[in-house]
Amino acid sequence: MAGGGAALRAAVAAVVLAAWSAHGLYFHIGETEKRCFIEEIPDETMVIGNYRTQLWDKQSESFLPSTPGLGMHVEVKDPDGKVVLSRQYGSEGRFTFTSHTPGEHQICLHSNSTRMALFAGGKLRVHLDIQVGEHTNNYPEIAAKDKLTELQLRARQLLDQVEQIQKEQNYQRYREERFRMTSESTNQRVLWWSIAQTIILILTGIWQMRHLKSFFEAKKLV
Repeated sequence: MAGGGAALRAAVAAVVLAAWSAHGLYFHIGETEKRCFIEEIPDETMVIGNYRTQLWDKQSESFLPSTPGLGMHVEVKDPDGKVVLSRQYGSEGRFTFTSHTPGEHQICLHSNSTRMALFAGGKLRVHLDIQVGEHTNNYPEIAAKDKLTELQLRARQLLDQVEQIQKEQNYQRYREERFRMTSESTNQRVLWWSIAQTIILILTGIWQMRHLKSFFEAKKLV
């Protein structure tokens, strides 16, 4: 059963890892508006982000293929709120960082332009593509640099995938440990609160009994 559980965890990790393949999206922002995204990343994992911007043209009523003169600021924070990356780029570019703490990393982008005329149309489209883990590797370039055969390149890819799956498993164990610690802390607080409530009820009952006894004695009923 233990071997089956390990196989199941490996399969789940492989599915999660497959979902981590390079994914792209685009979004609209206004001048100096900040847009943030959350990525759950294991430790010691490389992340590469590529972006490009398109400005809305009111005359043609379409987005321009590029936005010359526009700058974008990229900021990345780790789960502890520490700034991992904070840098200004051009209208399109690439940012890279390596995680040193497992957990949710916040990736924020916003325009650093202060020229209102640039945003006269009120729309700026940003295309963002984030690659995590072994998906950041450029295997054709690696094959050409190291002169690898197709079989050797495939073996390299499989080794990278296994390494990333191992990192993902370690991250899942880290999350389970954090969840268990939180659950134990919550249960302990609930227990102490219940004990405190019980003590308060007992003390209240004793005070009421004494008060009633004093009342009856004052009225000479006992």
